Amino acid sequence: MNPVVRAFWNRWLGDRGEREAARFLKRRGLRILMRGYRTDQGEVDLIARDGPTVVFVEVKSRRQGDPAEAVTPEKQRRLTLASLHFLRRHGLLEQPCRFDVVAIVWPEGRRPASIEHFPHAFPAVGRGQMFR
Repeated sequence: MNPVVRAFWNRWLGDRGEREAARFLKRRGLRILMRGYRTDQGEVDLIARDGPTVVFVEVKSRRQGDPAEAVTPEKQRRLTLASLHFLRRHGLLEQPCRFDVVAIVWPEGRRPASIEHFPHAFPAVGRGQMFR
């Protein structure tokens, strides 16, 4: 596949996955605060509240396989840094936090997506760990 076309479809699938993950989490009582928080250190797909807890969510969408496997230690480190940036910027360093992963598999045809939610998927990684 042409690299430009592939990049377009990957971004489209990622956006679709983030929207679906936000709906999924809302139905489970989380309040979505922000989508696509970007810093020089990395990006957080969704930031939510689950009661007093700030939840940083990595969304992985695929057509097949196990999307959660793509949340590598390096990705976890970048998510930790971007999340710390968010907490500092918004004066939330004292808030309890966690990292969740939402894995979505989009089957061929019009069948519904398979969605798995992994709360507390990994601990904060790297320098400056400010999470409980």
